[in-house]
Amino acid sequence: MAAKDKKIPTTGSRAGVPPITNSAIGELLAREAENAKGHLVRAFRRAARAAFLWPREAAELAASGESLTGLAGVGPFLAKRIHEWIEHPPRVRAPEIRRDFLSLAEARDLLACTPDWAKRLHGDLQMHTQWSDGSGGVAEMAEAGAMRGYEYIGITDHSKGLKIAGGIDEQQLSEQARDIAAANARSSCRALRSIELNLNPRGEGDMDSAALSRLDIVLGSFHSSLRTTEDQTARYLAALRNRDIQILGHPRGRIYNYRLGLKADWPRVFAAAAKASKALEIDSYPDRQDLSLGLLKMAKREGCSISLGTDAHHPWQLEFIELGLAAALEAKIRPERIINFLPLPELQNWVASLRDR
Repeated sequence: MAAKDKKIPTTGSRAGVPPITNSAIGELLAREAENAKGHLVRAFRRAARAAFLWPREAAELAASGESLTGLAGVGPFLAKRIHEWIEHPPRVRAPEIRRDFLSLAEARDLLACTPDWAKRLHGDLQMHTQWSDGSGGVAEMAEAGAMRGYEYIGITDHSKGLKIAGGIDEQQLSEQARDIAAANARSSCRALRSIELNLNPRGEGDMDSAALSRLDIVLGSFHSSLRTTEDQTARYLAALRNRDIQILGHPRGRIYNYRLGLKADWPRVFAAAAKASKALEIDSYPDRQDLSLGLLKMAKREGCSISLGTDAHHPWQLEFIELGLAAALEAKIRPERIINFLPLPELQNWVASLRDR
């Protein structure tokens, strides 16, 4: 079952009563943080975020007699509280800022039901390295991709306008090309020259178009004015007209329990993306999961192309792709609409066709 607007049973985990999920436990932990004091605020918040990455359902662990303290962020005090929720699940509905997020355990359950789905994946199209704000080198990320059986990965370090994230300029982008070439000489996974182009509210990028045209693929994202409550449809339409980008990254700009993200006439935005043949991203980072499941279903109806990226900042975070894969599966996105399902030559042809247009 996907992480939707959950109604958690009022009775305990007895026969015939669905067990509480990690997503629901995460919501309960987040609520505890809102009412806690002192060091408990941080403990509850940390555990709430960690719950989305627990590899197994806490209720399953408890039923098998395993200790919950083996879960990230859970000590004896929180383990006792979680056991109480497992035995007597409260009713709770997540507020919008924490709604519609999949847990890793849920994602893996979904993918296990359709094992061929993940096998279609050829690569991951958003990640960061030490060239901007990542903690792994290009070669490390390529090796992590090779270990996952990928044909390619997109190296999408931030562009120069995002100084807070170590954004790189045109000269550094050219220097990075040598680093990527060296990694490709050693790895079976091809590191694609790419960038996460910083877009202003007018949909304009901050890098020279000639430099961008030499890249394999370009992802563009908004990183400013993300808390405005006014309709931002015009911003999205302008970004989709930007000839330099092929993928619109983490479109809504939401972050779990921190930022709702932007508002727009989404059917109109998705129709424009489909008409332009641009891809919209599922940013699979646990705190983002953007596009969300609800918006993905709208995008499917409009016939949009979809890109999957982990937004990884370290090699181990490539596992986040399971969240994006599961969301696309649950939204019933057609396989031919997911650009990561394309072999490299076909992906290159897709980019070339957009540039020709």
